[in-house]
Amino acid sequence: MSSALTIGSIGLIIGLIVVFFVVVIAAIAIFFIVVYNGLVRARQKVRNAWSQIDVQLQRRFDLIPNLVECVKGYMAHEEGTLQKITELRTSWANAQTINEKAKLEGELSTTLKTIMAVSENYPDLKANQNFLSLQNDLKDTENKISYARQFYNDTVTMYNTSLEVFPKNFVGSMFKFKPEALFEVQSSEVKNNVKVDFNK
Repeated sequence: MSSALTIGSIGLIIGLIVVFFVVVIAAIAIFFIVVYNGLVRARQKVRNAWSQIDVQLQRRFDLIPNLVECVKGYMAHEEGTLQKITELRTSWANAQTINEKAKLEGELSTTLKTIMAVSENYPDLKANQNFLSLQNDLKDTENKISYARQFYNDTVTMYNTSLEVFPKNFVGSMFKFKPEALFEVQSSEVKNNVKVDFNK
């Protein structure tokens, strides 16, 4: 009878150990699934935030042909500036990385700033309804770009931070999650507030 109890006790202990290991393995698997899915969601938020910037930058670049046509007749001797805007628009279409697009965005902001400042010398241009409409559209787009850039950088910062804190850094490195680049202004001239509305 004591040997039957011993065999029963050993079976019970082995059963409890097996259950314990199954629970531990299940908990570890659930942990990895939850952390992995959280990192995937965060990465998708970053991609979505970038697409919002991309849409607004594309909108601004789409306004450029209208702006060039509108000012061309008034600013004939500013051909170099108008040509640069056209070249930047073409380069934008070929840009692939966030850094390339950020650099082009900075150059375009500087060039638009020049056009708007030069437009001050042309009272007829400032009174042109198409130009005024484009000016308002550009101002609206600049505001949207500013908001989208801030949202993108906040989202990237949260994602990158999650890749650096324990235990997400362990799971992130296992599944090859990479930090994302912030959308940073490239030149010190562009860091100054670009004003598109010159109505004084």
